[in-house]
Amino acid sequence: MTGLPWDASYHDGPAPWDIERPQPAIARLAAAGGITGAVLDVGCGSGENALHLAALGLSVLGVDVADTALSQARAKAAERGLSAEFATADALALDRLGRTFDTVLDCGLFHTLDAAERPRYLASLAAVTAPGSALHILCFSDTGDDLGPHPVSRADLEAAFTPSTAWTLASIAPDRVDTRFHPHGAPAWLVAADRR
Repeated sequence: MTGLPWDASYHDGPAPWDIERPQPAIARLAAAGGITGAVLDVGCGSGENALHLAALGLSVLGVDVADTALSQARAKAAERGLSAEFATADALALDRLGRTFDTVLDCGLFHTLDAAERPRYLASLAAVTAPGSALHILCFSDTGDDLGPHPVSRADLEAAFTPSTAWTLASIAPDRVDTRFHPHGAPAWLVAADRR
């Protein structure tokens, strides 16, 4: 998976999904204690969610294929005096990180994957987690008005978490994803899954 198309999104100002603050749904989830231990933020972009979690005292590694976004994330971490780490990584080959995490956060990556890539992605996430780890996904939903790109149906989510994956789907709840084109948020799903 090449990072070039994603990287280009950061060359002429913020990317459409880069709202320069954490996603409200992620901030609420963290405030409720839903994100714990060592955290992996997959598809972290310019790092706002990861930096928010680091500011709460969590150990966070943000990974992405867009090197420009990662450079921006590292600069923000330095400016804010935060110790979040950022690294280039392929979301479909996370075993190369050689680390394990207690919580995995995916804010806006799942809906960019097609049906054939999703099993590989969930297997990649399983390779960097242990039984009892948590996965949280915030992705565009196909329900409601002013939909985001690549909306995912509840059925698509349920189909991805088959018994053959290492994950048990715990909940799928309606939520919102803020973008530069959706100041009041586009319809989204907030998904929770547990590593078996």
